Formats: sequence, C-alpha cells, structure tokens
Amino acid sequence: MEYGRMNIGSRPSKRKPSGGIESLRAIPWIFAWTQTRFHLPVWLGFGSAFKHILEKDIRNLHTLQEMYNEWPFFRVTIDLVEMVFAKGDPGIAALYDKLLVSEELWPLGEKLRANCEETKQLLLQVAGHKDLLEGDLYLKQRLRLRNAYITTLNVCQAYTMKRIRDPDYHVTLRPHMSKEIMDWSKPAAELVKLNPTSEYAPGLEDTLILTMKGIAAGMQNTG
Repeated sequence: MEYGRMNIGSRPSKRKPSGGIESLRAIPWIFAWTQTRFHLPVWLGFGSAFKHILEKDIRNLHTLQEMYNEWPFFRVTIDLVEMVFAKGDPGIAALYDKLLVSEELWPLGEKLRANCEETKQLLLQVAGHKDLLEGDLYLKQRLRLRNAYITTLNVCQAYTMKRIRDPDYHVTLRPHMSKEIMDWSKPAAELVKLNPTSEYAPGLEDTLILTMKGIAAGMQNTG
C-alpha cells in the first residue's frame, strides 16, 4: 500500500487498482521483500530443491559441490543467492511481522524464517563455505559497514508504518536532547519542509519515503 502512494515507480504497483496481492507487479513485490530484509522470492525454493536431492542420496552433495567448483553458471547463481542472504536479516523481518502483521499469521512468519535458515545452511554446504561471503571478503566488509545504517532505517520504517496504519499507536518518547544540541540543530530544522498534502500525521509520509530510499540505496538492489 505504501509503495503505491510513493511516486518512485515507472508504473502503478498493481495491474488492477482494486485487485489484491495477486495483481501486484513484479517490481513492487520484490521491492517490498527487499525493504523488509527477507528477500523471500530470491531464496524460496532453493532449500527445498537441495533438501530433496540430498535426501534422495547424500552423495549428491559431492555432485553439487563439484558443480559449484567447475560450472561457472551454477557458481554465479549460488554466489548471488549467498550475497542476498548476507544482505538479509530475519530478525528485522520478524520486527515487521510483530508490528504490522496480525497475530494469527505470526506462525507463518516463524515457519518461513526457519525455512530461510535451513536454506542458508544448505547453500553454505553446497558452496563449501563456513560463513556467508567467505569467497568475497571485500563485499563482506562493505556490507558490514552499511549494515548498522540500514538496520536503523529498517527500525524507523517499521515503527513509522505502524503509526501510519494504526493512528492510535504511540511510541514512547525518549528524553529531550540538551539545549545546546537543540539550538545547534535549528538551522537544519528550518530546511525541512513537511509535506502539507499528506493525509498522515506530520512527518510520517516524509519519514517513510526517506527510509524507503535509504534502504534501497544501502541494499543496492531493489527489484
């Protein structure tokens, strides 16, 4: 719903404005899963396929590892999925569930997160790695540096969406900053102009747009 309100796509988010989730276009579908750091459409199915082939014959693990080492197409595919796992964070996805999903659907989220962890472990076995991005330490370091900032934006976004969807929800305010810091920030505050046409409480829509753009920039793959 929020993506559809943001003027950041070249096409409407749905093929039919009155349609449900089945009418979503591919880009907003992938974008939404990327924003929540779960990347479901990327990895769903990999774990089931690996599990099936290994249960059929455990010796197939050697075949998969041989494919990874000797077949460039297979190796690149596995490496890309491994990169997505490195960018993901099931804990952040759980926060979105807790704040924005009805309680009766929480078990589904828990099941998907368990599936995610199982898929990650199988993927590491096939690649012969003990940890994600073991073969690309440069990328691993870059993601580690960005992670703290993206995670902060995720938490801010989740609570902003909660306040948008539930106007009665109130966040406990933290103690005010010192007078010196408040005075120092006055020039910056004057530069911020909130969207006067928003139907939400002041600042919420602006905050949501900023978090969406910030997370997308940090993840560097949005859909």
